[in-house]
Amino acid sequence: MPDDANSFALEFRLRALDRDLHKRFTDCVFVLQRILSNYKLLFPEYTDHSELHSITVIQFCNTLIGEQLDRLNKNEIYVLLASCYFHDTGMGITKKDYEAFSREIDFGDYFEKHPNATPAEQIRDFHNEYSGMFIRKYAELFEFPSKTHLEAIVQISRGHRKTDLKDERIYPVRLPTPDGETICLPYLAALLRLADEIDVTADRSSKLLYDLETMVDEHQFFEHKRHRAVRDLIISRDAFTLLIDDSDPVILDMIERMADKMQKTLDTCREAVNGRTPFEITQRRVLLRPV
Repeated sequence: MPDDANSFALEFRLRALDRDLHKRFTDCVFVLQRILSNYKLLFPEYTDHSELHSITVIQFCNTLIGEQLDRLNKNEIYVLLASCYFHDTGMGITKKDYEAFSREIDFGDYFEKHPNATPAEQIRDFHNEYSGMFIRKYAELFEFPSKTHLEAIVQISRGHRKTDLKDERIYPVRLPTPDGETICLPYLAALLRLADEIDVTADRSSKLLYDLETMVDEHQFFEHKRHRAVRDLIISRDAFTLLIDDSDPVILDMIERMADKMQKTLDTCREAVNGRTPFEITQRRVLLRPV
């Protein structure tokens, strides 16, 4: 799990650098707390995507950034923190927004491969795109400092899954801000994608939030059992080590497949950051350790 002593490093750094940006961020959080909980209307048995997940993602970002924090400017910290809260807003959109946004999103061959996809499945599989559309539609509500900040938050939020972090048009290394600074979009998007990917421990499926005995969705039942079998996550400079209960062969197989997916995400993020930016992701491996 994230280091508690480092849990608020980004927030403290932003407040020290620019109190106005810090207040804009906290104002967003106040509004988004209720919006994020709306995902339960569509996905009542899904793993946590509320503000609690956003807080954990920020904590993981703090750990991943580590000593590189002083190299991030105020605008980069602001858009990263905001994106950590905005990235899952697409999970709880209204029916009206779903219909409007769906007309604008490029689904490719999704419906050819998934001809019986329900609206909920469609939203789940493209929720990063729905999040981007949500942010654009309601931008005035959140009083972003500029159109540049809005665009950065949209692309970083979209980038927590699927998008090509090496695309210079969408993720420039130096996006100029009105005050003369620049925002390193591929690094921030990679941080969010990786932090989101490694939020897989038992805390994500808290017994306070989910009673497995009452679940009717078999897939989600096993997803929650998998989360509860991942007892902890240790982040070192070189690796992510998952401490797991390997007593159930079915759940162990799910954990191994999850670890493979995490490794692919790590490889993608490392390539985008280490190969394109002045920043670095140091972790190289995803390991499993029985407890």
